[in-house]
Amino acid sequence: MTVLTQHRNTRSSHGSRRAAPAPRRLPADAVSWAVLALIGVGALGLLAVWWQNTTEVTTAADWLTGAGRITGLLAGYAAPVLLLLMARIPLLEREVGADRLARWHAMGGRYLVGLVTAHVLTIIWGYALTDHQGVVSEGVRLVFHYPDMIKAALATLIMFGTGFVSARAARRKLSYEVWYYVHLATYLAIALGFSHQLSNGADLGGGPERAAWYALYLGTAVLLGWYRLAVPFLRDRRHQLRVAEVRREAPGVVSLFLTGQRLDELGAEAGQFFRLQFRTPALRWAENPYSLSAAPHPNFLRFTVKDLGGHSAAVARLAPGTKVRAEGPYGAFTARQRRERKVLLLGAGVGVTPLRALFETLPGQVTFVQRARRAEDVLFREELATIGADRRARVHELLGSRAQVGDLGVALSRLVPDLARHEVYLCGPEALSEDAVRALRAAGVRRSRIHRESFDF
Repeated sequence: MTVLTQHRNTRSSHGSRRAAPAPRRLPADAVSWAVLALIGVGALGLLAVWWQNTTEVTTAADWLTGAGRITGLLAGYAAPVLLLLMARIPLLEREVGADRLARWHAMGGRYLVGLVTAHVLTIIWGYALTDHQGVVSEGVRLVFHYPDMIKAALATLIMFGTGFVSARAARRKLSYEVWYYVHLATYLAIALGFSHQLSNGADLGGGPERAAWYALYLGTAVLLGWYRLAVPFLRDRRHQLRVAEVRREAPGVVSLFLTGQRLDELGAEAGQFFRLQFRTPALRWAENPYSLSAAPHPNFLRFTVKDLGGHSAAVARLAPGTKVRAEGPYGAFTARQRRERKVLLLGAGVGVTPLRALFETLPGQVTFVQRARRAEDVLFREELATIGADRRARVHELLGSRAQVGDLGVALSRLVPDLARHEVYLCGPEALSEDAVRALRAAGVRRSRIHRESFDF
């Protein structure tokens, strides 16, 4: 049976902090469109370079070799661009959001693998026709007799392997930690491929093209080194985060309280997340993302963790005083995105954590809906009721299986009058999120007013 419950008047000692969101300095999605436009201009520039350096294309060998050169240029360009998307540059993290950047990165990675595949096949085939050789023998000759081609072959194999484990079917069978470390191999692949591009790239022979290529790769390396290594190290020394308490919330769910120095200087906002690295023998080499489950406080940060694997299970056993290295805050899933006065916070499972933090501080008329199969799976029931009563907001639990709940859009429309005029913050398992987006769109909610955070990797 579907159970719909509403909490209005329960109070506890938690209280609620109402805070105005930081003012927006840029129009919505302005940075996103600017980034995509800049990437597109760079790709068009590469095509212009190829066109300028190509005298004629008449034979089949010319067509194939030209296709190999174009795809090689685009693959060489895409590699540092994909790294820049994940370099944790503050402007991109704040205005575009880590979740959207990760989706762009994943999509771009598929294009990169496709470009590398096309480059290898067409360049070997084109050279084979030019030299009147077989494709296999020409491929062997290229690898073992052209400068830096062994490095390029290794880079290609690493990239194909990383692409395979990044495919959704393979990714579901891997832990986050394994996927993360395998993914780091792409740095080695890009480094190996760089010398091949300079040695054999016909369109990068010298002059401004080669200088621009060096600037792109060296600039990417500098930004990665600064934002992914230097900044976290400096913040770690300044804030000195430690575990203060691990509190059980529900079966398999704990809240982690971190204390440190000058936490207000972090500039964290409700809805954001940090990448946490715990200084214990078992966890010091892993770095996992966890969302704030309460609005940032000058004296502590709270994260709520569900047992979804070895790392999250080990977090529940952390001892007070454990040192923590935290990268962040990251993410654009914040009050900055709000445009409408009426807001729906819709979540399920551990996806409720950033929504619970937003519920404390998000201005406007807010409705909180938590989706769960059973009553015992509901998180933060008393806290949400307290916050709801304090700010006179509605809190609902939508319980039952998919079959029991029925059409999600109909169920939400019963709970949330005038659903189409709401802005929606959505976070939860991928299946729920996709179902919810379809239901919200069918109910008339504009796509630009659906803000989605994903915990998939």
